[in-house]
Amino acid sequence: MTLTILFAAGDGDFAEYAPHLNAALSEAQLEAEIVTEALPASVDFIIYAPANPLRDFSPFTRCKAVLSLWAGVERIVGNPTLTQPLARMVDPALTKGMVEYVTGHVLRYHLGIDTHIHARPGDWVHAPPPLASARVVGFLGLGALGQACAEALSYLGFQVIGWSRSPKTLPRVICHHGDAGLQTVLEQSDILVTLLPRTPETENLLDAHRFAWCRPGLCLINPGRGALIEDAALIEALDAGAVQHATLDVFRTEPLPKDHPFWHHPKVTVTPHIAAATRAETAAQVIVENIIRVQRGEPLLHAVCRARGY
Repeated sequence: MTLTILFAAGDGDFAEYAPHLNAALSEAQLEAEIVTEALPASVDFIIYAPANPLRDFSPFTRCKAVLSLWAGVERIVGNPTLTQPLARMVDPALTKGMVEYVTGHVLRYHLGIDTHIHARPGDWVHAPPPLASARVVGFLGLGALGQACAEALSYLGFQVIGWSRSPKTLPRVICHHGDAGLQTVLEQSDILVTLLPRTPETENLLDAHRFAWCRPGLCLINPGRGALIEDAALIEALDAGAVQHATLDVFRTEPLPKDHPFWHHPKVTVTPHIAAATRAETAAQVIVENIIRVQRGEPLLHAVCRARGY
């Protein structure tokens, strides 16, 4: 029987993804048709991104799984009509992109590169940076992306510590959890990377109270979710010198409005949500692998736990 796969994402995404999805389906010898419109009762799988207007999943009575194109699922996981299993996207290319972004900005802070970029003629201060082994990089979030970035930095010689909601054990990373563990990571980190999902528990996690826990002169990198940080509290911490600089790639409203204080603050670097992007070629292989697994009666890769929200 030919499977019907509804591609419920942006029109531009369909043009980008369709060739790679068809190639992956062909390689897997799966008979399937990828469509952008179909009778709900005829759909076997839904490939989804919030750019599509689909919000009511209840008519899709035959659908075996909803496969997200996005790593973040906060816009769909709470939908009461979604009763089908949901998988988030963990794309190998997205992970590599995130590792490159985080490593680049950690090294930027570690080496003091901005000082040399903005140096005036005659500013000759011979002060070599310490070795990586003298610098502590902390991670809030030790999921797939956090683990990959932490591992890469540990191999460069940094002291790497991390925090997650539940206990974890990782090679080369000192892991903490719980409220006490969060305070420990904030107190010890010279550079902090936030890679948590957005959930009710993580929203505004970095507020004025927790910024007060941070090691003075902290450098902050947020390629995770904009809502992890309370904007006004970060501005206050920057102005007070508690945070030395912040590189922000994600925001509560995107594109970031032109009048937002982040654009104009001298201690903030804004990047336009470029830290990691899903690549169609590799993401298509992840999607097709999940279709194969469902057809075989095997559990989904990267299945979302509704109770946790990720």
